[in-house]
Amino acid sequence: MFNISRIKKGIIHLRIGLKLIILVSIATVLIVGAILIFYKPTYTVSYNGEFLGYTNSKGDLQAKINDYVTDGNGENNIAFVQISSMPQYEMCLLKREVVTNDEEIYNKIIQSGVSYYKYYTIMLDGEEKYYVATQDEAQSIINQLKEKDSNNIDKIATVEKYNTSLVEFANVDTCVSELYEEKPKPVVVKTNNNKTNIKSSNGAIGSSKNVNNTSKKVDLGISLIEPINGRISCRFGNQGSYYHTGLDIASPNGTPIKAAANGTVTYAGYHYSYGNLLIITHANGVQTYYAHCSKLYVSVGTSISQGQTIAAVGSTGNSTGNHLHLEIRVNGTAQNPQNYLY
Repeated sequence: MFNISRIKKGIIHLRIGLKLIILVSIATVLIVGAILIFYKPTYTVSYNGEFLGYTNSKGDLQAKINDYVTDGNGENNIAFVQISSMPQYEMCLLKREVVTNDEEIYNKIIQSGVSYYKYYTIMLDGEEKYYVATQDEAQSIINQLKEKDSNNIDKIATVEKYNTSLVEFANVDTCVSELYEEKPKPVVVKTNNNKTNIKSSNGAIGSSKNVNNTSKKVDLGISLIEPINGRISCRFGNQGSYYHTGLDIASPNGTPIKAAANGTVTYAGYHYSYGNLLIITHANGVQTYYAHCSKLYVSVGTSISQGQTIAAVGSTGNSTGNHLHLEIRVNGTAQNPQNYLY
């Protein structure tokens, strides 16, 4: 049988417990309500250990700071702003009469940052010449110089820059006008020895070219091998609008180029219309030129063995496709490479 007295006692205890819970809940609500009458939940804000003030919404304040750090709110070509650290937040109860100061906190934090400006540099032969604000302006300068067939187009480049100070910008028309260089017009002089002396005013290697335009073969006194295998795309001689002082052999980009003979590297670098150029000086005043290379594997002063890989085929300089421009010169006079090779 059930113990009636025990059940009654349990019900009494349950009622007492519920009353206590209700009383505690009411007391808690009253206490919290009383606190909220005089205080409000907020956040203290500190930066690098310094107390800056209070904010009601750390999310809104931090989002505003993040936007400024990302791009400076798009002001004055600012790319981003670097600050030493982000602010620290701690929740607290603040008396209602105390005012929060989000704008003051924001200004103090961004004033401590370092702004980095983004712009584009127009380079001429590795030297900074002009600055423009946008990539579109930089590309417009390059495109206009290409359309004008500027003689120095291969030496002009654009570089994206970041700096803590803003530079003075030039306009596109000024850059194009100042950078444009007219191509030199060759002067052809016939001499009594059946050689054509071609002179140019740009001072490049081979600009004063003595060309053996006869079919007479000069004895080199050394043996040569073919630097690459490939299809001849342009032969030595008069091409109508210009005189071609070498032999063009078409081959895929990166094809290894071998030295035609033993010798010493006397030039290795970028040179005007030749692009990446390698010159090897051999015995008896013989030189071989390897132009438009994508890569040069040897440097000036290096002793070279016949058949040694010295460079790779490319299309640098004044070039319309991947090929090797090969020249053979004897005491400075260009000879027809097909008298000796291919």
